[in-house]
Amino acid sequence: MNATRAFARRWQTARRWQRLSGVAVLGGLAALGHAPWGYWPLSLIALALIYGAFRQTARARDAAILGCAAGTGYFVIALIWIVEPFLVDPVRHGWMAPFAVVLLSFYLAWYWALAFGLAKRLGGGAAAFLGAARLGETLRAVLFTGFPWAQVGHILIETPLLYWASLGGALLLVLMMWGAAVALWHIVMGQIFLPGLVFGGMVLAYVSAPFLTPDNIAAPDAPVIRLVQPNAPQHEKWDPEKMWVFYDRQLDFTAAAGEARPDLVVWPETAIPFLLEDAEPALQRIASAADRAPVVLGLRRYEGRRIYNSLISTGPDGKVEALYDKHHLVPFGEFVPFGDIMARFGIAGLAAENGQGFSAGPGPQVIDLGSLGTAAPLICYEGVFARNLLRLPERPDMILMITNDAWFGDVSGPYLHLAQGLLRAFEQGLPMVRAANTGISAIIDATGRVTASIPLGEAGFADVALPPPLRPTLYSRTGDWPIMSLALLMMSYFPLRRWLRRNEGKN
Repeated sequence: MNATRAFARRWQTARRWQRLSGVAVLGGLAALGHAPWGYWPLSLIALALIYGAFRQTARARDAAILGCAAGTGYFVIALIWIVEPFLVDPVRHGWMAPFAVVLLSFYLAWYWALAFGLAKRLGGGAAAFLGAARLGETLRAVLFTGFPWAQVGHILIETPLLYWASLGGALLLVLMMWGAAVALWHIVMGQIFLPGLVFGGMVLAYVSAPFLTPDNIAAPDAPVIRLVQPNAPQHEKWDPEKMWVFYDRQLDFTAAAGEARPDLVVWPETAIPFLLEDAEPALQRIASAADRAPVVLGLRRYEGRRIYNSLISTGPDGKVEALYDKHHLVPFGEFVPFGDIMARFGIAGLAAENGQGFSAGPGPQVIDLGSLGTAAPLICYEGVFARNLLRLPERPDMILMITNDAWFGDVSGPYLHLAQGLLRAFEQGLPMVRAANTGISAIIDATGRVTASIPLGEAGFADVALPPPLRPTLYSRTGDWPIMSLALLMMSYFPLRRWLRRNEGKN
């Protein structure tokens, strides 16, 4: 109690800018729990202090402003890799990098502001806060095509607590991370019993997870996947004098002798400098290098005036046997939102239907890889969204992801993107085959464990046995609805209690 009063007194006597600056710094420290840093205990302490600051706000408006400050600090650190695409051509675009990071962070911070303000409006209790925090993350994942990158729960991906994503997905991890922080704050403030039970439950969940995680070892006769990583820096990838070097490098890796003949060869996103319409000679050459093994690779294709970012699977003769068009595109990176709608009013310069940016494919699908089974293809950004796998027409045998993480630089972006792959694999109970241009290419088993990888920034190939899929997880069958229902119940606790008390007084 004395500690609570001391904190409240210091908080109230601090100037407004000091309070907001302080929670912004705490937000930045909380982001250091993400890959590649992994300082999750620091995140736990920082989030607990942010919650403590929230408890000292008197009005919903003040809580929302506090949430915005904390969220801005958090996302500036978590999204620092956003500067990298602007540095591919620094003379033309470098000046935009800091503005992009700050503006995107400020926009995403408003989801924290919404959660903090709503929680205070609902009484400011722990249940309301936790429910509102999950609601904010849900909205961030879906509104304006969504951007669920660096959710608070993602801090737990590289800990044993990843196991629980198989039951409730990323939103359950959000609940666990914020729940532990809230419980820690109340314990420090002297409220032992119920917060102690919550925190003790988290410790038990952490300790028990390794024992609950099933074995997922590839069988001796498992298919062998060859991952090909050319390591083409983005500023050189389409250079006419260098792109053939990367193309030939991939051919050499494909033809290289290994311990066993691969059953499938996988090249990364936009791996060849040809459009699909002109690629037949190249695909035949690739098939020859693969010694008639099927090859999966990324390339671009036109359909009329529309251009697509595509994945194809080729047979022994180089003929296309499966085609997938990326459907979840990057706003402003691959297309301009509402460009096709604006074209109807005479503003055609931004329309995908007129070749301005990529067009979206029809949606999630499963492709047949013959004797290897079926695969759910994902291209780069699509791996950030759990719903792209929840909406599949049938359960595949693996997740097949190709990406070009050269855009993300080498600080944190590629590691954060790989972490999303670990999460997607464990959520679904499916192995993931991941081929990246500059890395990190990897085979991830159905428990989110990397069985083999090619390091970031290195050219090479790896022959890896494919782990088997596990039984469908609870999350793959139910999606986010159970956790969202729990969030709504938690947010309704205080209003319901107030309504019951009001009606008791009338009786």
